[in-house]
Amino acid sequence: MAQNVAPAALSSDLEFLGFRAGATIEDVEAQLATLGGSALRCRTAKRDERVRECRAEVAVPGLDEPVELWMSAISGTTGVLTLSSTMDDPELRRWRDELVVRFGEVGAKGQGTQWMMQWVRQRRMLRLTWRGEQGRIRSSVSLVDGRVLDGWSPPRR
Repeated sequence: MAQNVAPAALSSDLEFLGFRAGATIEDVEAQLATLGGSALRCRTAKRDERVRECRAEVAVPGLDEPVELWMSAISGTTGVLTLSSTMDDPELRRWRDELVVRFGEVGAKGQGTQWMMQWVRQRRMLRLTWRGEQGRIRSSVSLVDGRVLDGWSPPRR
């Protein structure tokens, strides 16, 4: 579905809660510190030492539960970063409305019980996904940098 992009006032830099696709590990650590989040815990992948898998948590005003952060960085740059939490419908609406105001209206697509909205800018993608889960809503925002992922080649043996 084509994106209905409004005037130039819409942001082209895809980010959420101050995190952006293509950020360095240091940028992510700094944003976590700004938000009062936990320290980033990273481990190096066994198959490719350039890849680091990292996790953290951050309390976000207006949410009852912490937001879990998961990211995969290649050579110190984030290829995929996901922020996820369980929330109520008004909290999800707040996330969704913030994204629509910043990046433009896009249609929601459903598959089974899961729904998603997606924005793409300059080989970067932001996807909001949600589904009902035991009376609450499990929501996540994923930030993907296609340039980082496209530049990643398998390690030489």
